[in-house]
Amino acid sequence: MLPLRPVRLQPSRPVFAAGDRLTDSVNRSATSGHPAPAGHPTPAGRPESTRRTAFARRRAALPVAALVTALIAAVVAPAASAAGVTDGLVLHYPLTETAGTVATDASGGGRAATIVGDATPSGADGLRLGGVDGHVDLPDDLLRGLTDVSVSIQVRIDADQSTPYFIWGLGNSSGSTGNGYLFTTGNAYRTSIATGNWSTEQTTTAGRDLARGVWKTLTYTLAGGTAVLYEDGVEVGRKTDVTTTPAAIGNGTTTANHLGRSVYSGDRRLKGAIRDFRLYDRALTPAEVHELGFVPDQEKARRDLAALDLGDLSAVTANLTLPTTGPYGSTITWHSGDPRYVTATGSVTRPAPGSRPETVTLTASAHGLARAFTVTVLPEQTDRQKVDEAAAALTVWNASDVRGNLTLPTTGLHGTEVSWKSTKKKVVTETGEVTRPAHGESAERVTLTATVESGHKQAKRRFDLTVTPLPQPQDYEGYLFGYFTGEGTATGEQVYFAASRGNDALKWDELNRGNPVLTSSQGDKGVRDPFIIRSPEGDRFFLIATDLKMHGNGNWDLVQRKGSRHIEVWESTDLVNWSQQRHVQVSPETAGNTWAPEAYYDDSIGAYVVFWASKLYAEDDPGHTGNTYNKMLYATTRDFRTFTEPQVWVDPGYSVIDSTVIKHGTEYYRFTKDERNNTSSTPCSKFILAERSTELRDTSYDFVADCIGKGSIRQGEGPTVFKSNTEDKWYLFIDEFGGRGYVPFETTDLTSGQWRMSTDYQLPSRPRHGTVLPVTKAELDRVRAAYP
Repeated sequence: MLPLRPVRLQPSRPVFAAGDRLTDSVNRSATSGHPAPAGHPTPAGRPESTRRTAFARRRAALPVAALVTALIAAVVAPAASAAGVTDGLVLHYPLTETAGTVATDASGGGRAATIVGDATPSGADGLRLGGVDGHVDLPDDLLRGLTDVSVSIQVRIDADQSTPYFIWGLGNSSGSTGNGYLFTTGNAYRTSIATGNWSTEQTTTAGRDLARGVWKTLTYTLAGGTAVLYEDGVEVGRKTDVTTTPAAIGNGTTTANHLGRSVYSGDRRLKGAIRDFRLYDRALTPAEVHELGFVPDQEKARRDLAALDLGDLSAVTANLTLPTTGPYGSTITWHSGDPRYVTATGSVTRPAPGSRPETVTLTASAHGLARAFTVTVLPEQTDRQKVDEAAAALTVWNASDVRGNLTLPTTGLHGTEVSWKSTKKKVVTETGEVTRPAHGESAERVTLTATVESGHKQAKRRFDLTVTPLPQPQDYEGYLFGYFTGEGTATGEQVYFAASRGNDALKWDELNRGNPVLTSSQGDKGVRDPFIIRSPEGDRFFLIATDLKMHGNGNWDLVQRKGSRHIEVWESTDLVNWSQQRHVQVSPETAGNTWAPEAYYDDSIGAYVVFWASKLYAEDDPGHTGNTYNKMLYATTRDFRTFTEPQVWVDPGYSVIDSTVIKHGTEYYRFTKDERNNTSSTPCSKFILAERSTELRDTSYDFVADCIGKGSIRQGEGPTVFKSNTEDKWYLFIDEFGGRGYVPFETTDLTSGQWRMSTDYQLPSRPRHGTVLPVTKAELDRVRAAYP
């Protein structure tokens, strides 16, 4: 394949077959006309310079058709390597092998590398990595003696790459943790150098994720304490106070040097493709980096147009999302051949019911190139079609084992109206309230019939329900503790259980041999802050948690700007057998994160109030680039599947997180972390605030106490509160983050706000933000038996 260089052609009108149709939209050169970048001259006497000159002459003599073919290929991927920039080259892996397990070192140093696992050599398309165990093992001690360094690689990251991950990492591991390393990741595109684990990292970042599904040239240079990060030959990040040199990592000894694999064993493998990995013993100049990775504007446009994916356009029924910028940064404009049905902004107007489908050509343009898409717009549905589809989509959850109030929607698909009829209104009302038979009575059989309407058409759907009798009331004789253990290990951000020794709330045994009981397979594939709530009837449990994984160099700023808007949900009737995990969105588009969800049942509305912390950004800031702070939000639900629109619950004008609630008498007591930075003017920051109110959803609780925990712990978050099973005593476990994890406090007077640190306690090892749930003896025995 020809190297990526701007090439001037005689005026022509080539047609580029990329995507559906990719053409020059004007009669002009096939390149942008930008001059070739000034590269760093190759030292005199080196044979490379002669080869480059001869190659340039041969290239200039190629027929126009051959050059066009090369430029078409460049739409898919850039050239495998740049010819120049060899001065100071320590090693160079083009990774263009077509077979085998050996990656050749083209630097002349003879230090071959080993291709491992599901890594497939693919010639000019680089080394394909499957994301399971594929990577490249590099020789040891690559950084020895290097006070300055440059590292460059070409990478294409698959769209479904899981985080965290390294694109490359040079350094050492200690157990499951990195122990001195230099690495690059596309997560908040950054390169970090460290002498120990993640806490010692000095990071240079672009502050945004790297585009996926397209080839990128990533280069990092470090010299004289200044680190510079480049993308496609252009500087995107700089740090001027770097105190670590590559030679300091392991004192020159590095045995965990990999491409496509992290030095943290719990991180994900790279899924995508890599090639042209280079390591230099000096900092390349901006001009040299430019030569390695610069892509001309028109070439960016070719790639951006080729990367467009509008999905299935053969049966369109809803508005289309038409990107206005591409992953390479081109501005993309759109033209519609028939705006009556599809506008240039993607708005779709369907033909009238009974009409034929309409076909529209949408054309995307960038830098004089164009790509056309054929869109088929289906006619509007008839009322009969609407009600039939809406009725088929209705669900009554847990119909065979009803144990609480039901969600019965009043609207359905396609804007239809839904009404309900019940054969036993005293057992299940037509708005979903449930009255269960008493303990010892027979289950009740109830039929609900939904009527779905649109216009003058109706469809009916019948649901047969079994309402389970209430459980026999039993005293609580122990406690179950659900928690996570932190981001320091690969499995620490999952759900762990511990069981109390009877009614002793301060003596605990880890369950499941100290291993996680529940693990996340959705979202970020990590869960923090698990919270367990018992239903008011007593025999159904819901476990909810934060969708977040920070192990392996997570970026705290990024996950509060572009973090998950979901919570993770499991449910159970016995605390042992749990449902499939549910990944449920609760936060609005303006939210940057959804942290530490908890819940409390509100008898006044017959539903659970679920609350969590989110940073909310302005409506006109879809990239969440502005400044804001965490507020507590809440929504209500009956089944932890369908939630109301969230409302702001706690907003004191500064950041707060981690609220938890307990009711005593007629009042709700709420405990919340003050998230501000601790200063002389805010002495209670990073500690717990206590408030109370007679209404759970009140937005103005009364002050009880602040600074809870100060003097006994260094700082605190993640409070969990519960009452003793045997006396008028309450426990408040506070997570001393960055320290011991949970530390127990106790009081005999909630109204006083006075808490003293407990003594003679034995908590599980490393417990972090979670929940303590009072349980019966049968429940305690059951979980102990299930999780030895």
